Amino acid sequence: MKIFYAVQATGNGHIARAMELVPFLQHYGQVDVFLSGTNSNLPSTLPVKYKSKGICLFYGNHGGLDYMKMLRAFNPVRAWKEAKALPVENYDVVINDFESITALACKLKGVPSINFGHQASFQSANTPRPSKKDLMGEMILKHYAKAEAYVGLHFDRYDDFIFSPVVKQQVLQAQPENKGHVTVYLSHYSDEVVANSLRQVKDVQFEVFSKKVKSKTVQGNITFVPIGNEAFSESMINSYGVITGAGFETPAEALYLQKKLLCLPIKGQYEQLCNAAALEKFNVPVVESIDNAFVGKVNSWLQAPAPAALTLSHSTYELVQHVIEKARALQLQKGAGSNTIFNPEDWASPIY
Repeated sequence: MKIFYAVQATGNGHIARAMELVPFLQHYGQVDVFLSGTNSNLPSTLPVKYKSKGICLFYGNHGGLDYMKMLRAFNPVRAWKEAKALPVENYDVVINDFESITALACKLKGVPSINFGHQASFQSANTPRPSKKDLMGEMILKHYAKAEAYVGLHFDRYDDFIFSPVVKQQVLQAQPENKGHVTVYLSHYSDEVVANSLRQVKDVQFEVFSKKVKSKTVQGNITFVPIGNEAFSESMINSYGVITGAGFETPAEALYLQKKLLCLPIKGQYEQLCNAAALEKFNVPVVESIDNAFVGKVNSWLQAPAPAALTLSHSTYELVQHVIEKARALQLQKGAGSNTIFNPEDWASPIY
């Protein structure tokens, strides 16, 4: 079986999830990865066969998106040409983790695909939203990467096609400790903005993961650490708590580890506002920005109880098996109206 796996590289979470899933997918056959975007800072060993600049996200220094820089980088002509050239028709399974060029390629060539990942969960009206919905944000979440089938991931099972998160094996097998430091990852703020506030929090050590530093750098109560999957997980496993954006993978793993969690959503990113609404139901405090009141909020958070724990409804193996079964159903539907020859042996569950 040949599997095409489109991975959004506008952040580290999609890459980290793909690195967990690919070894399971490879038990079913050859996996070729299409990496789209240039924002990820996470080194990976993914079997990347196709690459694109995609649609990139750029951040300012104070917690928001740089829309002008994003607009200048957007090239619809290039995206159209890449979609026409992408050979999705040569694969038995197309799995799309919220990637628009692949979605366009499948539409142009009549190839069924599965939208798999966190963003797929927003096809359900039951998935938490903020009190004020954003119509443009809703449209992007629902139509940016259209597919014939959806398998969503979220903090809870809000609908029958939504599953609990993919958690890294390093985290699943960990024995969490509290070594006293707070793990910080706020890629939408500059190191300087983060440091200026955290150095005012007395008697607390912070490990801040940075896109800029090449080696560990200590500045008072702050240790800047280069971004790395294993190093970040190790820091979080042994932390007192975690301060991060309102993304998906990192908050999910912090909740699974039963760590204290403080979230700062990226300004103007609707998906993160939706995640923040879901996290509040886990008793996770959400802070709008790093401002004059931020230090006081961090101090209050340090004294507050831990949030509700996240439980997993399935193993990674079971999730991959479900995705393959969805793909099998799509192939059967496609084959019913064509001369496609379907070989059940290609879709047999692997023995682990």
